[in-house]
Amino acid sequence: MSLAPLHRLIKKAAGGAYRVSENAADELRKALEELGIKIAREAVDYCAHAGRKTIKKEDIELAVKKLLKE
Repeated sequence: MSLAPLHRLIKKAAGGAYRVSENAADELRKALEELGIKIAREAVDYCAHAGRKTIKKEDIELAVKKLLKE
């Protein structure tokens, strides 16, 4: 994943008044990747429970709700 979009994301969250280090952007990349993997694993479980082999938007939405609720 490219770091440029993450730099923009952090700057947007900060109101644009701050500079963003490479280490900060890289750390956000790692955190988002870990969260993405957790969401994907949860979505796979929902998909399997429904007896499907295709992960649908709804599986991701349910996984996000569950994981961000905790």
